[in-house]
Formats: sequence, C-alpha cells, structure tokens
Amino acid sequence: MSSITIPVRRESHPNLRSLSILRDLPAVADLIELCFSSTMDTDGRRYVQDMRRAGSDNSFIKWANRAAETTTLPLTGYIWEENGQIVGNTSLVPFRHNKERIYLVANVAVHPAHRRKGIARALTERAIQHAREKKVKNIWLHVRDDNPGAIELYTKLGFVERARRTSWQAVTDLYAEKLETDIAVIGRHPSYWQTQLNWLSRLYPSALAWHRNWDINSLRPGFWNWLYLLFMDVNIRQWAAVRKDQLQATLSWIPSGRGESLFAAAGEGSAAEALTALLIQARREIYHQYPNITLEFPVSQFDDSIRVAGFKPLRTLIWMQATS
Repeated sequence: MSSITIPVRRESHPNLRSLSILRDLPAVADLIELCFSSTMDTDGRRYVQDMRRAGSDNSFIKWANRAAETTTLPLTGYIWEENGQIVGNTSLVPFRHNKERIYLVANVAVHPAHRRKGIARALTERAIQHAREKKVKNIWLHVRDDNPGAIELYTKLGFVERARRTSWQAVTDLYAEKLETDIAVIGRHPSYWQTQLNWLSRLYPSALAWHRNWDINSLRPGFWNWLYLLFMDVNIRQWAAVRKDQLQATLSWIPSGRGESLFAAAGEGSAAEALTALLIQARREIYHQYPNITLEFPVSQFDDSIRVAGFKPLRTLIWMQATS
C-alpha cells in the first residue's frame, strides 16, 4: 500500500500545530467527547463517531487530502500538544452560501487539566488567521449561553452576537394530552403560505441560511413542489393552528432520517398556546416514526409554550460573527 505524506505545519508557538488527518482525528474525537459529552446531542455523538471512523479509514484519508475545504468533518484545524498529548483543539468547517465562502470555528476544546493557560485563545486566533490567509471574510462560531468565559473571550477577539437559539427535545407520545383551548389544529392550507413564509424568514433568518440543512421553499404549496418532493421521497407534514379563522402558528416536519426536523412559525402577536397545541399534535402523530423529536427555535416569548408542550431544552447557543 502506498503511503501519503502530508506536511504538518509548525506554528510560532512550539505547542501549536496544524491538524494532521493521518494521526490526530481519533485523539481529537476523544478530547471533544471529554469536553462536551454532557451536552452532546445525537448529531454530536454521530459526529464524534464519524471522526473516529474516518481516522482509521485509509480510503477516506486519501480522499480527505484533496477535499479539506469541502467536507464538514474537521479536516482543517489546529491542535495544542503537550508531552505528546493533544490537550487543545479547534476546527475550521467550510460552508458556501450564495457563492460566498464561510468558515465556522468549531470544536474549541481544552482538556480540563490544561485550562486557564490561554490555549483556547491561541487556537481561536490561529483559526481566524487561517481564514484570513484563505481570503475568507465571513467567520462564525457558536457558544453555549452558560459559558461566560468563552463568550468574553470571543467578544474580545472581535465576535459579536447575531442570534440566540435553543435546541428542544421531546419524547413522542401517541397519548400526549391535548391542550384545552379554542384553537383548532388543522392541515396547512395553501392560502396560509405567505404568512407562514414571512414568519419563517424572521425566525430562521437568511444570515444563518448557510448552516441550515433545509430550504424554506420546500414547504411551498403547489403541484410542482409536491411532484418534486414525491420524486425525492420526502414526506413533509404541515399543520396550522387557527382561532376563529385567524392563523396563529404553523408547524412543519421534514423527515431527515433522525426525526429532528420540526420547524415552527408564529408571529409576534400569535397566541402562545397555538404553538403548544401544534407541538403536542406533532408528538402524537410522529410517534410511530421516531421516539424523539427536536426543535430549534430562537429564544423568544414562546419558550414557555414549548415547555408546556413537553419539550425540554438541550442547550442554547449564541451565534457570533467576526466583525474585523
């Protein structure tokens, strides 16, 4: 079997170097799991497993050597190494949106025994420098809202908050108790689309569209869209909450193989219980497909409504963008 030589770039600091996909991925996966296991969701655990699997797959490594700028696995990044042990990591995940290149600074992790030494700052600064060297101006990261130290660090490095979003999860339940209300839950009518689109555009802003794994227009009514979804074998479900013929909220489920694709829409003047009623309906109807469902939604006046529907917050992330 032929070998591959990938140069490891040494940085100005002797402990900081670029990631080597030939040998670092399993150790980086261990570090990420150590630092984030208590808050890791299903996607996060799958991500760590993919890293370990990729680190031992020779065919993947050959391909990754050519594709470091196109895959969402952390093939570009930097590590901090002490005495031969990886104790710090940051990844750069590339995206493209409207032909613009975007970098997400991710997986900023430092071993608990090595914190408060400036390692996270050095790694993040190097990741930003890497993006600038690649002429990428649009740099993002997200951080948990209960991590004030990291928030302060990123603010000092020139990042500003652009959004604050919570991931919620609930157990599906065929017998979930319905809400006693005068709001009716019905199928989404085509005439509701423009209002639904306006709400979705505000709640799932275009500034974050590069990170979405779905397209708002997939919810658009009409024969051609229906035919396309039929061809792609995507069975979207949509509900609307109505009070006296007045639309209060909508909820859409786009199956992704994980049961984690609920997208809610409501206006600032919508009745709070409308969203509760819709989420309970989804828990009941999706029971036969998935044991759990997840909703990502901006922090808002609807937080209590989501809790009443039986959803628990997994984490709240602050989305931050570099300004300079």
